[in-house]
Amino acid sequence: FIGALKFVAGADKINLPKDVSLRAEVGIGKIEGGFGLDVDLFVSLPGMAQDAADDLVAKAHKVCPYSNATRGNIDVRLHVSV
Repeated sequence: FIGALKFVAGADKINLPKDVSLRAEVGIGKIEGGFGLDVDLFVSLPGMAQDAADDLVAKAHKVCPYSNATRGNIDVRLHVSV
């Protein structure tokens, strides 16, 4: 996901903070007829404005290969802090 952030930031000519960090918490969630995976993705972009960070993470979520592979199959909740 950090690679996707770098890609989107580069395309938008935005400098990512040097101390960008990411943490994923994967759990089991209920789905119709059973159980499936769900993910909370915590992205920290210290020093950025909240709206700019939210926008960047949303764009990265659209281009990230892992996000694209799991979209529609796994519930992913994005949490962005600055």
